[in-house]
Amino acid sequence: MILFALVAVPLLAGLVTWIVGDRRLAIGSIVAVGGVAGTLVVAIAAVLGQPSQSLDWGAGLILTFEVDQIARGPLVLVPLVALAVVVYASSYGESNGRARLLGLLSIFVAVMELLLVAGDLLSLIVAWELVGLVSWALIAHHWRSDAPADAAHAFMVTRAGDLGLFLSAGAVFATTGSLRFSGFGAFADGGGAAVHVFVGGIVLAAFTKSAQLPFSPWLFSAMSGPTPASALLHSATMVAAGAYLLARLQPVLNSVGWFGPLAIGVGLTTALAGSAVAALQTEPKKLLAASTSAHYGFMVVAVGAGYPAVAIAHLIAHGLFKALLFISAGVAIDASGSSRFADMRLGRSHRITAGLAAVGSVALAGVPPIGGAWTKEAVVAAAAHEAIWIGVLVVLAGAGSAFYATRFQLLAFGSRSDGERAAIAVRAAGRAELRKRSTAALALLAAATVVLSMLWLPWGEDQLLKVTGGDFAASKLWELAISIVAIFGGAGWAFLLWRRHRLLEFGSTLSTTSDWFGIPAATKFGLVDPVLALAGWAARLDDRVVDAGVGRVADGAQAASRLLARGDDRVVDAGVRGTARFTAWFSRMLDRTAEYGVDRAVDGSGRLTGELGRQSRRVQSGQAHQYYALIAAASAALVLVLAIWS
Repeated sequence: MILFALVAVPLLAGLVTWIVGDRRLAIGSIVAVGGVAGTLVVAIAAVLGQPSQSLDWGAGLILTFEVDQIARGPLVLVPLVALAVVVYASSYGESNGRARLLGLLSIFVAVMELLLVAGDLLSLIVAWELVGLVSWALIAHHWRSDAPADAAHAFMVTRAGDLGLFLSAGAVFATTGSLRFSGFGAFADGGGAAVHVFVGGIVLAAFTKSAQLPFSPWLFSAMSGPTPASALLHSATMVAAGAYLLARLQPVLNSVGWFGPLAIGVGLTTALAGSAVAALQTEPKKLLAASTSAHYGFMVVAVGAGYPAVAIAHLIAHGLFKALLFISAGVAIDASGSSRFADMRLGRSHRITAGLAAVGSVALAGVPPIGGAWTKEAVVAAAAHEAIWIGVLVVLAGAGSAFYATRFQLLAFGSRSDGERAAIAVRAAGRAELRKRSTAALALLAAATVVLSMLWLPWGEDQLLKVTGGDFAASKLWELAISIVAIFGGAGWAFLLWRRHRLLEFGSTLSTTSDWFGIPAATKFGLVDPVLALAGWAARLDDRVVDAGVGRVADGAQAASRLLARGDDRVVDAGVRGTARFTAWFSRMLDRTAEYGVDRAVDGSGRLTGELGRQSRRVQSGQAHQYYALIAAASAALVLVLAIWS
């Protein structure tokens, strides 16, 4: 029942909010916030009780729902982050359409919770597809703009990767006849080639969902959605699903030798590339989007190194500070009326927001003793446990994270001239309710981020081990030392560029790098343009061959119809007219013949009948001897006939 409520509460709250609509927005906001808050309570109860339920789907398929040890942290993270996001969204943007936004955010929580409690691959696929569908609807929220096209791009990329799950499900079901996660261990031991197919499908689905290279650019398209959708999507829901799936199934995935090196290679490449891309962005949401790919790359590295619990720990910390940063970016965009860093620097007009955003920026940079720093150092230790050079490269990616985190904070919430501050203050004056609710949301996420700082204490680490149910690599002092040096080096470089007034224009000539090293352009050149060219060629072929053939057939049919029409006039109609004339003549002949012959026959038969009547009366004389004579004559005639016949 708890697991049912975990999904039903936010789902019903979302539907009610959507149905209530914008006319009763106050009621809808209360329902949405209350539904997500109730989900948080139910999630805590589920984590403590760890219940399990099953549903007979039919045809031997059973849907299983359970609270796995590694899912306990994300189960609480999703409604906690969503609570802050929904509070912010309740006063975000125009009131028209806000009820739909709040409803979709609540439904997003429901389907993500369903994904986290899935105990078999079929249940996971159902939730996985719903997550993709709801994220598409959220990204396309501003449907009168270019958002639907961007939402379609994000949906198509992730949807293509989702096919990997179906491939994996087919491989495991054909081998074992079951889709339950609990049976995957035996499958990994004796599945043979099917195990490689299974792992390949899972990796494809997870990499596309978590925006790992070469699939990372879809996150930029997702930025067309409203800021609350981005805050939830990047921190605790859709993008988190891929990293969670890898961590959940890591023991099975690690049964093939190529998984670990592949995960480390892709995750590390994405972390380094994402840091470079984020450092060059001129818009805060795109900077944070690139950093999302980079930090999920950290998680993939941890899974590949054999430490899924480390990946989940960083997923939790990242979810809190990334939602915090996205909401602060939304506040900056709304206050400045622009999505560009060049029009921001709101530190003096939005001091509270700037201070709360600084907590998220420090966590993104990985500065101790913030909890995000602890989990990032755990990733460094896991990578170094695999190989020293891998750990060093993770530290380098961490230095990039410190650079772009500092860049975000300075460009979004630095200081401007007095005239610019006044203009911003006037614009923000009519947004008191938005500032109040955004401040509450930021405060909740900042407080949770600060609470995670206790992970640096032995008690905090022990609690994290209990929550994740996994092991952490032992961190060495030199790893922490070079990591801190790299962090302050990256942050110091950003601050130096700021002092020289060169931070905003940093890397402005590296447009290819800032656009994911030209991957979108290469995709357009190597895939989109050829497909469009092929479509154009097919259209011309259709016009010149298929349509031309159909046209010729139509022309032939028309010519045949004209010929038949002339034949109808000259032959068929003439035959019909001749038949009509013959029928009329024949009817006249029958009329004359019937009038002469039939009438005479009737008259003759009448006279014959009368004559026979008169003659029969003569026989009936009443004299007996005449009757006897007739009988004797008839008998003699009969005997004569019989004699002759025989």
